[in-house]
Amino acid sequence: MLVFSVETSCDETSVCIMKEDKTIISHIVYSQEIHQKHGGVVPELASRAHLEIIQDITQRAFIESGISLREIDLFSATCGPGLIGGLLIGSTFTKSLSIGTGKPFVPINHLEGHILSSFYNNEIKFPHLCLLITGGHTQIYFLKDLNNIKLIGETIDDAIGEAFDKVAKILGLSYPGGQEIEKKALKGDESYFKLPLPLVKEDNFNFSFSGLKTSINLMAKKNIVDEAFIKNISASFQKCLGTILVSKLNKAIKEFYKDTSKNLTVSVVGGVANNDYLKKCFKNTEKKENIKFIYPPKYMMNDNAAMIAWATILKQTNNHDLYFRPSPRLTI
Repeated sequence: MLVFSVETSCDETSVCIMKEDKTIISHIVYSQEIHQKHGGVVPELASRAHLEIIQDITQRAFIESGISLREIDLFSATCGPGLIGGLLIGSTFTKSLSIGTGKPFVPINHLEGHILSSFYNNEIKFPHLCLLITGGHTQIYFLKDLNNIKLIGETIDDAIGEAFDKVAKILGLSYPGGQEIEKKALKGDESYFKLPLPLVKEDNFNFSFSGLKTSINLMAKKNIVDEAFIKNISASFQKCLGTILVSKLNKAIKEFYKDTSKNLTVSVVGGVANNDYLKKCFKNTEKKENIKFIYPPKYMMNDNAAMIAWATILKQTNNHDLYFRPSPRLTI
């Protein structure tokens, strides 16, 4: 079986051709650079960029792979959540290929694509906890099995990736902010500034990052925002984020992993999972708990079509629905 998948939920336009045995035949990710000068994603510009590139990268994928369109058995696309313009473009384009070839179309949930990405290169045993950290989401999921995925905690305001971008903007750094802050933090003192830890003492699995951003904004107004300040506040900010994430995960581990004698795992997925400092925080937690943190392949962390194709193969090959309506607030 061959699957052709499309991902256009935000500012990456991506296509993938994957075999049922999870062999990737072609995978192209086009990142839109137009948003850098605006300091964030502009939905209308993102939609136009998807329109301009999606046909081109699709043709490239088929030429590079040597596969013909008629050989594809299943077509799938991200149908939410995300920016509605991008979702409509990607899903409509893929549906047209499905109709033209007379092959089924499978709608895929973007969040499920991320959650299941760690299953691609790891052996997952249930029950399983998953931390999803992206530009638009910060969530903890509890998986009893592939068909029973429950949201147990999420951000009540900004997502962690959004917090990175907003703090970077306050500090005069470029977009996307996560990579810039991580670079500056390498030469900063993570104990220099004492930042608040929102919701850490609350008996739940939810997150809040808006107040943290506000605190840094106030500090920036009271201090000279020079290179030393940027490095120290970046390091302190990352330390704060790591403390919050580990605290909430530890609560979830104690609540949902009653028997820690088993070889239990926690997967960390999404674009922010690329952050090396946060990985070190999770590594330290491994030593204290009988837990192993696992990750998807690096090319499946940011928004990409490979995770959409993998989700199609792994879980939803029978969920054919050409008339599925994309939704910006689609839930699992």
